Amino acid sequence: MHTFTVFRGNESGAPKKTTTTKPGLSGDDVLLKVTASGVCGTDLHFKTTDMVLGHEGVGVVEELGPACKLLKKGDRVGWGYEHDCCGHCDQCLSGAESYCPERVFYGLANLDQGSFASHAIWREAFLFKIPDGMSDEEAAPMQCGGATVFNALHAYNTRPTETVGIMGVGGLGHLAIQFAAKMGCRVVVLSSSDSKKDEALRLGAHEFITTEGKTELQISRPLNRLLVTTAAQPSWDQILPILAPGAVIHPLTVTQGTFEIPYFPMLANAITIQPCVIAPRYIQRRMLEFAALHKISPVIQTFPMTEEGIKEAMDRLEQGKVYFRAVLTPV
Repeated sequence: MHTFTVFRGNESGAPKKTTTTKPGLSGDDVLLKVTASGVCGTDLHFKTTDMVLGHEGVGVVEELGPACKLLKKGDRVGWGYEHDCCGHCDQCLSGAESYCPERVFYGLANLDQGSFASHAIWREAFLFKIPDGMSDEEAAPMQCGGATVFNALHAYNTRPTETVGIMGVGGLGHLAIQFAAKMGCRVVVLSSSDSKKDEALRLGAHEFITTEGKTELQISRPLNRLLVTTAAQPSWDQILPILAPGAVIHPLTVTQGTFEIPYFPMLANAITIQPCVIAPRYIQRRMLEFAALHKISPVIQTFPMTEEGIKEAMDRLEQGKVYFRAVLTPV
């Protein structure tokens, strides 16, 4: 048996410290000591739910189940939103296990453990080695935030000749800028204000356009692809005229409500709406390798992994006051 500290959501919205007990390791189970955890916008959706929070985890292997073949004690690994899948459906066999009918996602299963914790037990098959040169604190937000934007670019065949638009310079957007730029694309950032213009250009953007108060946007060349990383939908009447024929729009944030877009401009210019969820494992692994090679890392603020520290990080995230990504570290 393994008993360890976890932080659960609570109806008050303030996380509560408690413990969870898991049986001994079996199969390819791996016991990890958590060394860092990102705080993602999705965590806010569950802050009042009685479940262990956190899904952008990094830790050190402490113990291995009998069927483990790839990892060893002391390895640094990360995990993200998906914890398991059936392994035999068409989606799993084609490298798209994110869409497996039996997929096991954060917030829907394994509610007794997460990355806001001292330890966790996950399948070896869903753990990712952290490259040398990438710190635990840097690696944590890559497990969901980094994987999400890289998946949109990589899985849907972004070419280095494309002009890629990034809407929003936040937790997702600042990573999307770096990945698209390092893939060789021309990167155009769209933001409601110019408050983050210097940061966007430093991260690799070639052009920065403010949208607030404008009925028409001026752009050097039409966008072949647009990653929408903002929680709110943009004004499509403003955005559609700057898209190239055949452009692809990737809505990436989790929100409620309906997705609405003017029909005829989409039809007339063969615009594709291509949502995607978290990255499948082979793309997650490629993302970490690519980020390490090209020195891509999140801009982070750290908070202690305590009830007070978690609440502060989540409150600041909800208020839009986190400088790109919040990361929890053990005390």
